[in-house]
Amino acid sequence: MTTEFTVIRDATPVAAIPRGAVVAMGNFDGVHLGHRAVIDAALRMGRARGKPAFAVTFEPHPRSFFSPNSPQFRLSDEASKLRLLAGTGLDGAVVMTFDKTRAGTSAQDFIHHDLIQRLGVSGIAVGYDFHFGKGRAGSPSLLVSEGPRLGIEVDVQAHIDIEERPVSSSAIRMALAEGQIDEATAMLGGPWFVSGEVIHGEKRGRDLGYPTANIRLDKNCSLKHGIYAVRVGRGSERFGGVASFGRRPTFDNGAPLLEVFLFDFKGDLYGTVLDVAFIRFIRDELKFDTIEALIRQMDDDSARARAALAAAPDAFPRLGVIG
Repeated sequence: MTTEFTVIRDATPVAAIPRGAVVAMGNFDGVHLGHRAVIDAALRMGRARGKPAFAVTFEPHPRSFFSPNSPQFRLSDEASKLRLLAGTGLDGAVVMTFDKTRAGTSAQDFIHHDLIQRLGVSGIAVGYDFHFGKGRAGSPSLLVSEGPRLGIEVDVQAHIDIEERPVSSSAIRMALAEGQIDEATAMLGGPWFVSGEVIHGEKRGRDLGYPTANIRLDKNCSLKHGIYAVRVGRGSERFGGVASFGRRPTFDNGAPLLEVFLFDFKGDLYGTVLDVAFIRFIRDELKFDTIEALIRQMDDDSARARAALAAAPDAFPRLGVIG
């Protein structure tokens, strides 16, 4: 078994790929509970066979390839997805480039060339709704039918429901767009998070008594504009905080920006990469007539954020280290 999380890409030599691995296949956007069921199945299969378990995933997201002009709110970019996958106990991930060639590969060719010849897999775990190959002709039932002939064990996981609602990446995107953080957290199995470098802003927060770390999120992020209780990671350090995501209507109504105030922290964060986990939605973004009214509201937001964090003291995504 491998001892660190290894990332295999299209350019990785075949000789460097461990033979006989078990793979969990999917897009894994957000690595939610449904994805984790597939991953857990691969881990069980790998342990039983004494073989490493890998995720097989695709970048860019196939939906971005097929609909380049339709904005897509991704729950996790490639780097974040790999860190989430590394936190599941998998030995690594196979990142396949999704381009014109990949889109035109038949399901049978994908199985025989990519999975059998190149990766040499001995087992496959997939979700009930996973499709692959040209025209999405590949399906779990095709893998099940081909498995015995190819000597491959295939495990198909059923959908996961929470309160009779199927867990899916699209359902989580919708919950985040509506500010339903508790609902998104339940489906993800932990808080949704973003990662980004702290950039220089207008520095208004200093004058208000709330200096913020500003992070520009992906332009397609559909998180509801408003105020959130957050937990912030800087490496292995953790801080509580309150964050605003939106256009700052009191000041400039500009491009959306994530502004994070860290509780009980002093120091310079410019250029630092922070992980920001969203714990609770506090209120909608508002426009204030006076700075005094804004500061009073920020004081109240901070108190509410501290209370929310105290009720969820250990809430943070389980992130692994990429080897």
